[in-house]
Amino acid sequence: MNITELTVHELQEKIKNKELTIEDITKAYVEKISEKEKDIQAFITTLTQEALKQAKEIQDRKEKGEITGELAGIPIGIKDNICTKGIKTTAGSKMLENFVSPYHATVMEKIEEQNMINLGKLNMDEFAMGGSTEYSYFKKTKNPWNLNKVPGGSSGGSAAAVAGGLVPWALGSDTGGSIRQPASFCGVVGLKPTYGLVSRYGLIAFASSLDQIGPITKDVRDTAILLNVIAGYDEKDTTSEKREKVDYTKALKNDVKGIKIGVPKEFFAEGINEEVKQSLQQAIEKYKELGAEIEEFSLDISNYALATYYIIACAEASSNLGRFDGIRYTYRASDYKNLKEIYKKSRSEGFGVEVKRRIILGTYVLSSGYYDAYYKKAQQVRTLVMNEFQKAFEKYDVILTPTSPTVAFDIGSKSNNPLEMYLADICTVSVNVAGLPAISIPCGVDKEGMPIGMQLIGNKFCEETILNVAYTFEQRCFLGRGQKTSEKIR
Repeated sequence: MNITELTVHELQEKIKNKELTIEDITKAYVEKISEKEKDIQAFITTLTQEALKQAKEIQDRKEKGEITGELAGIPIGIKDNICTKGIKTTAGSKMLENFVSPYHATVMEKIEEQNMINLGKLNMDEFAMGGSTEYSYFKKTKNPWNLNKVPGGSSGGSAAAVAGGLVPWALGSDTGGSIRQPASFCGVVGLKPTYGLVSRYGLIAFASSLDQIGPITKDVRDTAILLNVIAGYDEKDTTSEKREKVDYTKALKNDVKGIKIGVPKEFFAEGINEEVKQSLQQAIEKYKELGAEIEEFSLDISNYALATYYIIACAEASSNLGRFDGIRYTYRASDYKNLKEIYKKSRSEGFGVEVKRRIILGTYVLSSGYYDAYYKKAQQVRTLVMNEFQKAFEKYDVILTPTSPTVAFDIGSKSNNPLEMYLADICTVSVNVAGLPAISIPCGVDKEGMPIGMQLIGNKFCEETILNVAYTFEQRCFLGRGQKTSEKIR
C-alpha cells in the first residue's frame, strides 16, 4: 500500500478500520518529503519533525478517547500567505522573509480545531502575484508531472505538493485563478469558493475584493470535506457572509440528469490550445451521455474581463502593499540616511520585479487624473460582468470552460513576458471579478502526457451544484486523482 497515493477519505477509512495509524500516515508523508522535496521544491518551511511529534500525541489522545474528530491526525500543507501562529509566513517575499505570525488565520484555527497536522508552508509567487510560481523569492517549484514544466501559480507549491504526494491536500488562495490554474497544470482538483464563504482573516492581502482561500485536493470528495471545515461566517472578516451550515459531501450524488450546462463559445475561441479544446469537447459529450442538457451560448465578457481584473487587482495591491514600508515588521534596508531612503531602499530591495510592476500599475490607475478613466471605469465594467453571469445563470445551472488555454509550459518560457503570462489567466479571472465559485478538475492529458483541466462555474453560493457536476464526471472517467504523475517523481 502506497499511503501517499490515498485520498483523505480513504485515509479516514483506513484509520477507522485500524489498518493505519496516524503515525503511519504522518511518517509516510515525512519520508516522501525527505525523498522528493529536493526535486519538486514545493515547501518554503517544512514542519516534519514537529508533525511526527504531533502525530504521536494525537494518536495517544485518540486511543484514550480524548479526540474523536474524523480528521484528527490528517496531514495538510498550507500556502505561505496564510498566517500560522509561531511559524514563518513569508508570502514568498524577501519583504517577509523572517516574519513569524503572532496569530492564526481563521482557516488555521479551524484546521487546528480538527487536530489536523501541518506539514509545512508551501511555496508561491510573491504576494500571490504570478501564474507559474517562478516569482517566489525563495525557489522555483517544479511540476511533478514533468520537472521542466511550471506547476502554475500563484498556489503552485500547494498544487505540486498534492500532485507529488508530499501532502494529501492543501490550502491555497485564488485572486484570479491561483487555485484553479495550478490545479489544472498539476492534474488535481482545485476549488475557488464564492467570495465571502471562507474567511479571509489572516490571509495576506493581494486584492481584497478578489482574494479567496480554497482547497486543492486529489479528488472532489476531499474538496467537499475540506470545504466543510473552512467555510463559515467570521465576524473578524467584514466581507464574510452569514449562511446556514452546509454539508457539501451530501451534494455528491453522482447524477447530472436534467442539469443544464452552458458552454460559452468565447472561451473556446482563438488562443485556446487544440488539444485542450478536444479534451473539453470529449467531456461535454460525456455529460450529454450522462443526461445533462448542454447548450452553447454567448458570454461576451472575455474581451474586457481580463483588463478589468488587472486594473482592479493592481489598484488594490498598490493600496494593500503600502503597509510594507521597512518601518514595522518587514525587511528594512541596512544603508539609509533618512526616512525617505528607508522607504525607497527597503521597498526596492524587498519586493521582486513582478510585485513592483503591479504596484506601479496600480498606483498609476489610482492617481489623480486617471482614477475615473481607469479604476472607476473598471468597477463599472465589473458590474457588467456580474450582470452577464446572472443572465446566464437564469438559464443554466453550470457554465463549463477550459481552466487554462494551455497545459503547463516550460520553466522560464514566459517569465520574461508579463503580457503573455497575464493572457494565460483569460479563462479564470472573470470568476473572481464576479465573486462566483468555480472548480477545476482533470479532464484529459495532451500528447506529452501533461494534464488538462476543465472549469465548472456556478452561481453565487452554489458550490453544491458544481461539486456534484464535477464529482459525477470524476466517478465516470476521472484520470488520476493527482496520482498518475511521472514515475520519476512518484
